[in-house]
Amino acid sequence: MKALLIIGSSLVLCLYSAQALDIKKQEGFISKTDHQDDTLVYGPQPPCYYSNTVSEYVRRIFQDSRGFLWFGTNADGLALFDGYKLSYLNTREGLSGSQITGIVEDKQGKVWFSTNNGVSRFDLSAESGRNFQNFGEKEGLCNKSTWSIFHDSKGTIWVGTVQGLCRFNGTNFETVPIPNAEKSWIRSITEDKKGNMWFATADKGAFKYDGKTFEQLSEKEGLCSNDLTCILEDTQGNMWFGSMEHGVSKYNPLEKSKKGFTNFNSKNGIGGNEVWTIYEDQKGTIWFSCEGFGIYIYQNQKIYNFNEKQGLHMSAVQAFYQDRFGMFWIGGGGGLVRFTGDSFKIVTKDGPWDDGC
Repeated sequence: MKALLIIGSSLVLCLYSAQALDIKKQEGFISKTDHQDDTLVYGPQPPCYYSNTVSEYVRRIFQDSRGFLWFGTNADGLALFDGYKLSYLNTREGLSGSQITGIVEDKQGKVWFSTNNGVSRFDLSAESGRNFQNFGEKEGLCNKSTWSIFHDSKGTIWVGTVQGLCRFNGTNFETVPIPNAEKSWIRSITEDKKGNMWFATADKGAFKYDGKTFEQLSEKEGLCSNDLTCILEDTQGNMWFGSMEHGVSKYNPLEKSKKGFTNFNSKNGIGGNEVWTIYEDQKGTIWFSCEGFGIYIYQNQKIYNFNEKQGLHMSAVQAFYQDRFGMFWIGGGGGLVRFTGDSFKIVTKDGPWDDGC
């Protein structure tokens, strides 16, 4: 079918065979499978994925204020593209851990990374040459295994660990206890337009924090699952939640039906129920992953699927990012991909400008 998909500053006519779902009228257009082998999860791998891939698994993508692109990997630390060349920073260069779970930049231009072994702060302008400053449990983290990091509008750095929430006080980290979830795994953090902080947990659903009190949203209120993976506020003010076991929730408290929740899962719109990342592009299209089924986009009350049939050789997607130039990047199992508006291009160590091997 034909579909208009807006990416960046241009209107692109995408020709693809993805199926569309009218949320209000149709259900269950994608079949399920009870068995997922490596081919299904990671997709058919072109030869260059292992011989020249940026990394076998790209988890996070971020562009800093200098225009540098950072690619956080599952085991290779950081890949940094400065516009000219690709270089790597790992524990031997001072990074706290080789698995990158989050990337943000503060108001001073320092880039922060949450890792499997604490938090690292990178100062590119450091005259001493010691670019990394690391923070662990001795510096106040609840646990050295950090899973999420966020820089809010007030300049505060928040970090989610596998055993609770922390906040940077300018020198070290301090614990921020969430009532009834003090030791919960905090997988994702965001801030809404009103300045409320939101925290997605692995066992208690989501919490909204207005600076004084916490408000919980869980399965009891209509949330898809208490085992959440990611959280996003879109430009319309809707909150989106991805989960490990029950798909996606779209939440609008002004909607009276179902307490404001609209849920998408393997029974009514997407192929599976494990969703690891949700992203809104510059034109308001919502993108989310679905383990084993590639990518879904939500646009004009319809859902479209991108998978191997459309040339996406990556079923385990963990990162979306649109840079300042409108380039759209996708990371996951198999490495790094760029979406051009009508096709998916493999990105190798030869550079993001390279269309293939």
